Amino acid sequence: MGVPFKQIVVYLDGSESSMTAIMYGIKLAKEHDAKLTAVYVVNTRALSELVKAGIFVAVERDEYQRDLQLDADRYLRHASRLAEQKKVVIDTVKLEGTVHVVMKDLLKSQRADLLVLGGLTDIRSRREELTSETDRMMRTSPCPVLVVRDDDDIWLEFEA
Repeated sequence: MGVPFKQIVVYLDGSESSMTAIMYGIKLAKEHDAKLTAVYVVNTRALSELVKAGIFVAVERDEYQRDLQLDADRYLRHASRLAEQKKVVIDTVKLEGTVHVVMKDLLKSQRADLLVLGGLTDIRSRREELTSETDRMMRTSPCPVLVVRDDDDIWLEFEA
């Protein structure tokens, strides 16, 4: 089966593809008896850019950041419940900052063998910033990166 993974990190951003990624990460962690960590990074750099560009005033930024914190908590709780269903131990980590920079540091400190990411989308929207961060994570990761395609088979397999 090749080299077993010991430390798997899954990046969550609230997208459906990142939910597929956590399911796949749970499956891999179970198969390899690996340590699993789900990470959500609140992108404070993007928020600061919005204020600098005059799109947000500071009050709006703070409110939006609170919403993002609540989203992060919700997605990390969901990841924990999914792991629990499959009897896989999971650590959840919520961080803030510039996503690819914070993730690179975390991957190094955790000595991660594998970073699991949700598939990239073509949607040109608010998620574009997240997508470009995902792209940067793929290019700067100190460990191998697995990009999970958003695939119904993974959902079906997970439910089985």
